[in-house]
Amino acid sequence: MISSAVDSEISIVPLSPITDRPIRLGMLISGGGTTLLNFLDQIRTGQLNAEVPLVIASQKSCKGIERARNAGLECIVLRPRDFANVQDFSSAVFSELRNARIDLVTLAGFLSLLHIPDDFLWRVINIHPSLIPAFCGHGYYGHHVHAAAIRRGVKISGCTVHFADNEYDHGPIIRQHAVTVPDGCSADELANLVFEQEKTAYPEAVRQLASGRLTIKNRRTYFV
Repeated sequence: MISSAVDSEISIVPLSPITDRPIRLGMLISGGGTTLLNFLDQIRTGQLNAEVPLVIASQKSCKGIERARNAGLECIVLRPRDFANVQDFSSAVFSELRNARIDLVTLAGFLSLLHIPDDFLWRVINIHPSLIPAFCGHGYYGHHVHAAAIRRGVKISGCTVHFADNEYDHGPIIRQHAVTVPDGCSADELANLVFEQEKTAYPEAVRQLASGRLTIKNRRTYFV
């Protein structure tokens, strides 16, 4: 997930307001597609004014493909192993997103490295199952995050929605939602607690971006 660094002297507005139509989301998955299902539920119930014209999976056997297609969505498989390098893989991914006229790319458990082209700069966001900068970076994903948090004995955990940039789990933070970790909590139980927060945090971040009122300055985001 690579892009240019934030210029500390410039206020960046990632998206112009998208209020006269649904925001077009491109969802990138590598696993079960639970985040995709949450977005679809938010759309179905009218809580999120969005549509998902395209889902891209980086693994051909992941459960999320079946779930996307069962929901009537276009889902294509692009595997990193089928390309010579990260750049070629990334070019193929963003070519498909460009052709689908995607406004915002939402990484939903997507585990493959991407190089983000200039025309998608600040239009790619991710959700991470911890309160960044805790338990984040290369190798920290899914169950590994929650297991590390339990081993460390944290009292509070949560999730972080952030922009993707040229380092794992490093881009400017959009939202963070916290949970209290009960005594005796297992990694699986913590995962369930955090996911309940993810279900709220990620769609809300999309709504903020679609409003055109979110800006980035000095690596901080502001919603006005």
